[in-house]
Amino acid sequence: MSVRRLAKEQPETFAFSKDTKAKAEWWIKKYPENRRQSAVIPILWLVQKQEGWVSEPAIRAIGELLGMPFIRVLEVATFYTMFQLEPVGKAALIQVCGTTPCMLRGANELMRVCKEKIGPKDELSADGRFTWQEVECLGACANAPMAQINDYYYEDLTPETMAQIIDDFAAGKSPKPGSRVGRHTSEPEGGAKVLTDPTLYDGSRAKKIKSLPNAKPAAEKAPA
Repeated sequence: MSVRRLAKEQPETFAFSKDTKAKAEWWIKKYPENRRQSAVIPILWLVQKQEGWVSEPAIRAIGELLGMPFIRVLEVATFYTMFQLEPVGKAALIQVCGTTPCMLRGANELMRVCKEKIGPKDELSADGRFTWQEVECLGACANAPMAQINDYYYEDLTPETMAQIIDDFAAGKSPKPGSRVGRHTSEPEGGAKVLTDPTLYDGSRAKKIKSLPNAKPAAEKAPA
């Protein structure tokens, strides 16, 4: 695992928004009082949703809220790669899957497009609107190559569709997530290929067999 450190430049302060604080308290109440530190992961996530990333002052604020040593909060934040330790693009954080299925299906070309249109990976774009990263498996292998952009999956991508998605975000639009070839979830392209005959699963075929004159229970047919 690569070393993950806090950003060199940090804000002077951090404050929970009213909504974030209310949600944090909701999470804390899910645990016994002497186990309130168990809420550290969801609260780190709430802070990231509020700020876009997790800063050092935010880590201290979480530690104070949970009665938890700051170093313990830091350990969690640096261990899980879903927590961003540096500012990310305000328009889009693009996480391109680089694991084997996506790589075999053209992930390298998606990364090339990101580099050309945004800049080096893991760095904030010059206009502060985009960040792109290469990440490990996101669990949508059947729809490779794919990327998570902000909170949603964009699947069955090509260099052309990736470029269009970036352009749409740059224009202030919200591109629709999901497959770019029209498939539903992880079904085959063009629709389902199996169990298209209802009699295979609705029980009608079994009833028909039972009604035949010479039909016998399976147990009777088995050799002694």
